[in-house]
Amino acid sequence: MHTDLLDHPLITERYFFPRLAPLADPVWVETGGERLACWHAPAAAGQKTLVHFHGNGEVVADYLPDYARAIAESGVGVFLAEYRGYGGSTGIPQLGKMLGDVEPVYRTLGLEARQLVVYGRSVGALFAVELVSRYPQIVGLILESGVADVLQRLQVRMSAQELGVSESELAATVAARLDHQAKLQDYQGRLLVLHARDDDLVTPDHAQLHLDWAGTVHKELVWFERGGHNGLLAANFPAYLQALQGFLQML
Repeated sequence: MHTDLLDHPLITERYFFPRLAPLADPVWVETGGERLACWHAPAAAGQKTLVHFHGNGEVVADYLPDYARAIAESGVGVFLAEYRGYGGSTGIPQLGKMLGDVEPVYRTLGLEARQLVVYGRSVGALFAVELVSRYPQIVGLILESGVADVLQRLQVRMSAQELGVSESELAATVAARLDHQAKLQDYQGRLLVLHARDDDLVTPDHAQLHLDWAGTVHKELVWFERGGHNGLLAANFPAYLQALQGFLQML
């Protein structure tokens, strides 16, 4: 078996879709010999900072300048986290190592957990949920079109046999490292789940699972009637921004 099954080359090849897009002035996060090319606009005094983990096939540059500017207008800080092999980062995407990368991202920020709101879009939900499980004092979690059942999504693209393990071994590895129910059941911060009803890639049941699994009573699921998986913001930006800003104002 591969030393860390989640870092298996087949998962890297079939599950991730990196794209190069260097930034003019990145904030570098050093992790395991690699450098992640992130971006940061500090918060105004007394405001929270949004730590954003983007979706697959996306890069930090996709959120500059318009998205970051729209969020930062209220004084909220924005930290756009990049992944190994994406954007201007070095390395290759390896799921196990990427889960560990949330730690140096947090350390690089140099802020207390209670000053942070973590955002995960699509596959970015894996890293957002990982970060709040490590630092449950983080006051807010936002999951947009987020993957809840990671095993299901992996099995869409590969079989356990192709990875050289049994079905039970693959399931056990995912359960040990990527069990969102276990990671969210004790979380007591605020949770906002955003999902399009017509998302046929990460289907709406993932949104309901995240809502049901979260232990906090301060949780909300906002449905959008259109936009699918990759067009939620473009199809609903005014309503999206209203939901996001309303959530941030409650923290």
